[in-house]
This record gives sequence, structure tokens and C-alpha cells, in this order.
Amino acid sequence: MGFLIDRRQQGKNKSAVNRQRFLKRHKAQIRRSLEERLRERSITDIDKGESINIANKDTSEPHFKHGPGGRQIRVFPGNHEFASGDKLPRPKGGADGGDPQASNTGEGNDDFVFEISQQEFLELLFEDLELPNLIRKQLAVDRDFKPRRAGFSSSGSPSNISVIRSMRSASARRIAMSAAKRKALRALQTQLKELRQQPSFSVVKADELEEEIARLRDKINRVPFLDDIDLRYHQQILEPVPCSKAVMFCIMDVSGSMDQATKDLAKRFFILLYLFLDRHYEKTDIVFIRHHTVASEVDEHDFFYSRETGGTVVSSALKLTQEVIDKRYPTNEWNIYAAQASDGDNWHDDSTQCQELLTHLLPKLQYFAYVEIAHRDNVLWKSYLSIAAEHGETFAMQHITSAADIYPVLRALFRKQDR
Repeated sequence: MGFLIDRRQQGKNKSAVNRQRFLKRHKAQIRRSLEERLRERSITDIDKGESINIANKDTSEPHFKHGPGGRQIRVFPGNHEFASGDKLPRPKGGADGGDPQASNTGEGNDDFVFEISQQEFLELLFEDLELPNLIRKQLAVDRDFKPRRAGFSSSGSPSNISVIRSMRSASARRIAMSAAKRKALRALQTQLKELRQQPSFSVVKADELEEEIARLRDKINRVPFLDDIDLRYHQQILEPVPCSKAVMFCIMDVSGSMDQATKDLAKRFFILLYLFLDRHYEKTDIVFIRHHTVASEVDEHDFFYSRETGGTVVSSALKLTQEVIDKRYPTNEWNIYAAQASDGDNWHDDSTQCQELLTHLLPKLQYFAYVEIAHRDNVLWKSYLSIAAEHGETFAMQHITSAADIYPVLRALFRKQDR
């Protein structure tokens, strides 16, 4: 009888495989629950784990049970209880039918509650999102390398040994070293056989042939079955691979027309965008730009928590974006993206200038996403409409009116494209 021994290192979390299978089976229900909980979270708790509720009826799984089986003979006495057309009552709970968890006392649990970790939360949140139009650029200074098979070598570590190649090499060596001896052995055996078939054969001659045959067999047997020169190892070399480097410009309007509630919605959007980029792309730079009358490049803390405000000149942010791209991010090496959040309130003359700047900026970008946090189309939205019509593949616009719209808008802007 054979046994399978599971030596996987799972530690205390021995049900990891079953947990992943459960999450995959109920992914749609879990995602709906996450979207509802995401609306209620504060900005500082947006990336933490969550408790998920699923109805008990949705967690039931099919199962097998033993039937009567075999050939049986039954004698039915007839039906004295029901007539044709009668409606049968619902079966009672228990092993014979209905919900096995049903109770006749009115007590029970309607929902199945379980906890998901931070990693599982983020994985479910961003698993079908990607940066659009991402392409491989030329090799960077800090190159990425990946191992590639490069045939076999006669030296290496025991973990890379190729058993098939080693045995094939050993077999070829044994054949080459013993081929002449085997040919001579077959000739002697034939000669001995013919000698014994003669009416009067010489016993001395037969003994000499047998000694020679034994000597050749001994030489053949002394050829080693496996020698050190037969060993072959898988050889791998490191080759540089094109690096899909990307930079995301996060442009947020912090002017006086943006009240605190509107700024909180913009921060929520950029926090989700930041978590998505940080989780899925290692080689992604993020440039934070805040603007009122003057645009400035800031760090992550100032971008989300600074209280600086002022008037509204949106074109200053686009000019600064252009300057940073020309100075630090060559288009032949970087995939450049930009996401802009604003309430759309801007001077009419400056909106026209924004339209011109964005028209010259888009050829350098892989994708530009504009999010307007307002209940109506403002000046900036109307200025961008012509750009959206002309550059539909690289420019996208969405409205956000409440916290419930943030995650659906993020999914609409960065959904994986069908290839």
C-alpha cells in the first residue's frame, strides 16, 4: 500500500489551499461586500483587512452519499394518502430533505462570517486592474535579469543534475568502451559452439576458448555503469530583459473651490490608485503634484495631509508635469501615465490653455485619466470633451459624486484590456 506524504511548509496555516479555493468560489459575493465596506472606511483604514458576511445558503457544497444500491424487490401497499393533482408539502429539515441547518425553534444563523487579511483584501480589490498600453522600453541602467536554459554542462550543483542526460551519456560510454570486446565475445561463442558440434572436438581447445570468453566477460563487467564523466547538469544563464518602467503623475487640485469633502474624495481616489500601483508594479515611480494658483511637486505625506490652498490655475500643474517629464523621464525609456482629480472649477481662459497643453502632452503619455468631483459638468470638463473624442485610447474622463463612485471609477479607468 502506498502513502503520500505532504511535506509542504505551511506551518500553522494548514488550510491555506482550502481557503484559496473558498475565496475563488465566492469571489463575486466577497467583492460586492468589499465594495460596500469600502464606502464606509476612513482614509487611514482603507488598506486593512475586513470581515465578510456571506449567506449560509450560498456556502453549501454538493456532497456524495451512499444510496441503497444493488437489486431490490419492493412491495408497495398502494397510496391511501394522496390523490392525483394534490400538492405535496415541503419536506421537513433534516437528513431526509430541505436545509440540513433548519431549526423548528426559530433559531439559527443567516450569515457566514469570516476574516480576510490585508493581502487578500488588496488582491481581491485590484486583481483585474492594469496600467493601459504598458509596453517594454529599452534596457535601463539597473537591468533586470531572468534565468534562461542554456543546454547542459559537465559540472554543476547536485540540485541541477539531469538524470536522463546522465544515464544517456553513461549508456553511450558503456557501448563505446565494450563494443569491440562484445564483438570478439560473440565470435568466440560462435567458434565454441561450432567446435562442440564436431564429432571429435579437442577438449583442450574448448577449455582455451572458455577461458578467453570468461576473460572478455570480466573486462566487459568491469566497465563502470556510471562514471563522473557521465554526469550532466542543467545550465542556466542570466540574460537581461526589457524593463517595463512606468511613472504615474498624480495631479490633485487643492484650490479654494475644493471644500474638505471634495478633497477627501480626491484623496480616497489617489490612495486606492497608490495602493494599486504599489502592489502590482515594482518599477513604478509616483510623482505627486498639488496645485492651486501655483503647482508644486511634493512628497507622499504633503500630498495627502498638507492644508495649503489658494486660487485655481490648473494649467500650472500641466506645465510642471511637462517640465518633470522633459527633465527626468525620457519617453523612450519610461511608460508615462497621469491621473488628475479636480472639481472642474477653473478660469475660462486657463481652461483653453489646459486644452492646448494637454494636446501637446498626450503624445508623450501612455494614458491620461481625468476625474471630476462634481455633480455637473464644469468648465474643465467641457474643455476636455474634444480631447476625449480625438484621443479615446489614451484619454479617459469620469465623474465622482460620492464615496460609492470611487472604486467603480477606478475599475472603469484601469480595467484589464482584452488582448
